[in-house]
Amino acid sequence: MNDGLVRLGVVGCGGFGLFALQQFTQIPGVTLVGMAGTHRPAALAAAARFGVENVDDLGELLRRNDVDLVYIATPPFLHYPQALAALEAGKHVIVEKPLAMTVAQADELVAVARRRDRLLVANLMQRYNPLFGAVRQLVETRVLGEVLHGTFENYASDENLPADHWFWDRTKSGGIFIEHGVHFFDLFTGWLGAGRVEAAQVGVRPGTAIEEQVHAAVRHGDALVNIYHGFHQAGRMDRQELRLVFERGDVSLFDWVPTRARIHALVDERQTRELCDLFPASRLDVAAAYGGTDRACRGRGKAIDAYQIVDLSFGDGQAKSPLYCQLLRSMMADQVAWIRDRTHQRVVTETNGRDSLATACDADNLAHRARATR
Repeated sequence: MNDGLVRLGVVGCGGFGLFALQQFTQIPGVTLVGMAGTHRPAALAAAARFGVENVDDLGELLRRNDVDLVYIATPPFLHYPQALAALEAGKHVIVEKPLAMTVAQADELVAVARRRDRLLVANLMQRYNPLFGAVRQLVETRVLGEVLHGTFENYASDENLPADHWFWDRTKSGGIFIEHGVHFFDLFTGWLGAGRVEAAQVGVRPGTAIEEQVHAAVRHGDALVNIYHGFHQAGRMDRQELRLVFERGDVSLFDWVPTRARIHALVDERQTRELCDLFPASRLDVAAAYGGTDRACRGRGKAIDAYQIVDLSFGDGQAKSPLYCQLLRSMMADQVAWIRDRTHQRVVTETNGRDSLATACDADNLAHRARATR
């Protein structure tokens, strides 16, 4: 890779793999050279789209000298063995979430990657969302005071998840916390610091063995965060909402890749300006205004100088798919920059994949212990 070209091989390219590859290969100097691991129609379509051969054997792909970086887009139970094989073959690795199925597996992968000076990262692209950065600044600057509580509610579709789909097989997916929840454990950690799982539950669809709902309470410092995932909705009713509650207001994000934000807050003049700076091009509606002695109020035992209650709306009209494409490009550009220059400070590293998996495993273990004692 002395010429700066990053030659990409993909393993297990399904529908999402093709979607991601069309973004990854837009990064200057990144080119797809090979595929392995599937004869599914989506993979054959990807091979036709990029004009590359879809080989059968992962080992053949890993033995190729013209493959620098391997993107693994297979079901979770294959992530560890395939990532380990790629690292031991001297390849850099990007793997779809989760990084592995267990913390021990993740720790081994991290150790091998560091020993061999190879890239290893799970595709936790949510941290590249501009809304992630804006909310982190909202937390860090304490414009609305301290964070008190958080929630994430994911009412997801199961319309394309028949009963025999690997998603429902815990030996293949790890369960909802591990297969899907890692994104959101990582988001809250990015805002609030490391969390500790305090309680967790799992819900089974009546008359089946399908675990369709999970819930966890995670403590981040003094803030308690409730996370719910349920896969039980018609596709047209798929919806998500994330909320952080502060001492003087709250921020809500919508969609599982958040495209929109709403802030409801009690603020003075300076705080109004700071909110508008954090969320530029927002619509500001004033719900109530105060003057004179009416400005003085109290909350959480503290004196508050209240100029107005505002409702700030950010991202109205933003479509999810173009934003998703942007996040995938940002993730790949960040990782490729590190491959080319080890001094580059990445937004997402191997630590994110490992730590989000550890939280997910803690939640999953606690939920199943609770279910076993019922």
